[in-house]
Amino acid sequence: MVMQIVIIIHIVVSVGLVLTIMLHSGSGSGLSTSFGGGLPSAFSGSSMIEKNLDRITIALGIIFGITSILLYIFFRA
Repeated sequence: MVMQIVIIIHIVVSVGLVLTIMLHSGSGSGLSTSFGGGLPSAFSGSSMIEKNLDRITIALGIIFGITSILLYIFFRA
């Protein structure tokens, strides 16, 4: 039961990680500009959307790493 929940979380996080990485702007343009990320804020070099997208990507990456380790432990036994 626990292993199936970890597998589902791993799949959802994997898809989310791919989507958030694709939303990042590369060299000046990206999918994030279509959501208003093209306008930088007055206080810093990157917009609030880019900062939040960075945070979400980091969080998803950490969750992906944890679920990968858990799946390794489950399938090793």
